[in-house]
Amino acid sequence: MHPMVKPALRRAWRNLQFVQFGAAPAHAVVVGPLDTTTGSLLSLFDGTRGLGLLREEARALGLPDGRLEALLDRLAGAGLLDDATAGGPAAEVLRKEDGALDRLRADLASLSVVHREPGGAAGRLAARHGMRVQVRGAGRVGASVAALLSASGVGRVDVLDGECVEPWDVAPGGLPAEAVGERRDAAARRLVGRSAPGGRAPRAVRAGRGAASEPGLSLVVVAPRDGLAAYAPDPVPADDWVATGTPHLYAGVIEATGVVGPLVLPGGTACAGCVELERSDRDPAWPRMLAQWRSGRQSRVPACDLALATAVAGLAAAHALSFLDGELPASTGTRWETSLPLLEWRSERMSPHVGCPCGAAGGGQGERASGPGSGQDTMAG
Repeated sequence: MHPMVKPALRRAWRNLQFVQFGAAPAHAVVVGPLDTTTGSLLSLFDGTRGLGLLREEARALGLPDGRLEALLDRLAGAGLLDDATAGGPAAEVLRKEDGALDRLRADLASLSVVHREPGGAAGRLAARHGMRVQVRGAGRVGASVAALLSASGVGRVDVLDGECVEPWDVAPGGLPAEAVGERRDAAARRLVGRSAPGGRAPRAVRAGRGAASEPGLSLVVVAPRDGLAAYAPDPVPADDWVATGTPHLYAGVIEATGVVGPLVLPGGTACAGCVELERSDRDPAWPRMLAQWRSGRQSRVPACDLALATAVAGLAAAHALSFLDGELPASTGTRWETSLPLLEWRSERMSPHVGCPCGAAGGGQGERASGPGSGQDTMAG
């Protein structure tokens, strides 16, 4: 172990005895009382020294035996201690990839703030590298989500879409202007490759003799170019995900409203069928209108404000990464909406419907073994 006080948290002495780590209240911690000598030892926790060398430094400072270990235990309990060598074999592989870790150092620092245990950040970043996410849709929202997930270290990001790139699909951080006229899926694959840490496309693992089997889907992000399919998702395409237990997250822009969620945990939270049945219970005219919207002639160019689409893509990617890292974001079983021009985010809990065959009404809120969490009434992200 090479102990390191998490450098992402800003450090400031409140007075001669108490030091505060972190400026923002969400993760700030005050440690003390500390005498001057112990404070000097604290300054040596920078990840360059192993425990043996630190014990020698502690003795040279005149500290009694056991003071080093007690301080390390105290810092670990406060969520302030990291290990520069932690994360296991997968993290070591990531460290050796040319240029990849340099691109991800800021993400690693952020993860160290969120995940308290030593080595937790490196372990989760390494875990992302072995995950596979499918993004369905390569418009202004979907392409940007795919690029963000790839740039954040997700090892395999597949994008499904048809037809060709239109001029109004172009967005900073999404499909570039030079892709207009090309197939959307091919253009999105290149975007994912350019966005990947190390500047190369994530390797596709193919099943076959002498090869590892293709990783299963960790998450599907449904980000259709037609925002209606995110605001009022069709249950039919989701049947396979519900049947296979594949988590899926909806995101998109309809008219001048941005939508993120719900994140569906099959059998645990409301699915697209639950959402449609519940809305139909509240508004008997809803099924009739929905049938017209889904089958009727649509405008050739759907409304999709660029700044709003970018905000939706960023929030959807952040929620997806939170889930992949083992937490349940605020979109779990909940839809978040914001509308132009005021852009005030609001939430609506999606309740499982007793008439839906998905079975979530008998299960309750979904859980993940790696950590508790649920949708909230205030924006989280």
